[in-house]
Amino acid sequence: MLIFLCDCWCLLAIVLVLWAMGCIQSISCKAKGFRESITVLEIKTSIDPVPTNIDESSSVVLRYRTPHFRASAQVLLPPVPKKETWIVGWIQACSHMEFYNYYGDHGMSSWELPDLLEGKIQAISDSDGVNYPWYGNTTETCTIVGPTKKEAKFTVSMNDNFYPSVTWAVPVSDSNVPKLTCIHRDQSFTTWLVATNATTNEMVILQTIKWRMKLGIDVEPSHPLGRRAKLREPSAQEQPQILSRNEPIPPSALVKPNANDAQVLMWRPNDGRPLVVIPPKRR
Repeated sequence: MLIFLCDCWCLLAIVLVLWAMGCIQSISCKAKGFRESITVLEIKTSIDPVPTNIDESSSVVLRYRTPHFRASAQVLLPPVPKKETWIVGWIQACSHMEFYNYYGDHGMSSWELPDLLEGKIQAISDSDGVNYPWYGNTTETCTIVGPTKKEAKFTVSMNDNFYPSVTWAVPVSDSNVPKLTCIHRDQSFTTWLVATNATTNEMVILQTIKWRMKLGIDVEPSHPLGRRAKLREPSAQEQPQILSRNEPIPPSALVKPNANDAQVLMWRPNDGRPLVVIPPKRR
């Protein structure tokens, strides 16, 4: 009788062990299945097919507004099985920047990202400077707190454009005489649609978009205000590309500083040493 009881207990222990192993494997499969079940139902991206708008209303600065880059995605998130928080949204980084304002024979001013320019980093965060690493936290992200019993369908969207001011006069001079002759701008960006487990910091890249904004403006500083600047052709921008294979996110695109805080305005004279006009807000 004792032998029979021992055999029963041994058999029960084996069954319990096998059951526990099955549960662990099931949990692992569920976690992996959850990641693979996050679905992008629809994704759209474009740059508005309109020319850059030039504003000469100020006697101190020339302003221009570029067309908007836009991206939106409809995402289906499966039921979250555990007490976890998932955030789905957009992360953007700048990988190349040329931003030159020429002042004839005097020289040029240049907005620069030193670490990017020197090749120390592959890309720099283009976050709003508050909600790292996200581009923003309104329409740009959606947060789902688990556990949930139903799948969640939602849309996340973002847009970006340039609206700077460029001084008519040489930026390091006390003179107000217009000397600006040309503006050249060429920037490249990568934008990722990402799902992140805020509890475990796991990150799943759902989609990768590449886009570029190019701009050229010729200026005749001797002409009357309102008739000085002319947009170079072509006026329309190349449309963004949705990549068939996702690219990894460089670590520098996920942390401080963002591009706005890291950029520095330099004056590079045709004759003389470069000068820092506006230092970076944050290094």
